[in-house]
Amino acid sequence: MMKKSLLVSILAVSVSFYSCQKSENSESHHDSEGHHGEEMHHEAEESAEAVIGVAEVVPGMYGAAIAESDAIALADLVPVVEEKGTYEGKIIGEIKEVCTKKGCWLTMDLPNGESMRVTFKDYGFFVPTNSQGFPIVLEGVATFTETDVETLKHFAEDQGKSQEEIDAIVAPKKEITFEAIGVVIMDKA
Repeated sequence: MMKKSLLVSILAVSVSFYSCQKSENSESHHDSEGHHGEEMHHEAEESAEAVIGVAEVVPGMYGAAIAESDAIALADLVPVVEEKGTYEGKIIGEIKEVCTKKGCWLTMDLPNGESMRVTFKDYGFFVPTNSQGFPIVLEGVATFTETDVETLKHFAEDQGKSQEEIDAIVAPKKEITFEAIGVVIMDKA
């Protein structure tokens, strides 16, 4: 039953939402529409592209298997990235927002009042779209970067922002971003 609803979710969102896709051919598995047996055989191939959507159970491991130990707090991350331009390792914090279309990115509040966007390496996995407010450990690379206007507008669309808010984005933004290879979403305290 879960697989059917998952298939329906995949087909529903894949039609027009390209901002979370790596490439046009990443959705090539749609040819198996209606072939549920075939769908099960291709489960391993599709797992990286499967849209989780709203999950009944949010806590769990997504992407590469990682350990929760040795993660640094976001307060410790900011000065390292501002000084060196990058940080590779594990961080711990709380999910603020999630891409409401696919769960293909999330944001976390930094102690300096900024927000850090987290994407997933090669769009290889997604997180539940209802994971806001959950504590999370991530492993990957943080970078001090400049995000262009077009990308910022795509992110705003993914968040369901109004056209007025999207049109107000006219300048690139310098920010810390994080590309994760794996995450562990933990239970709320």
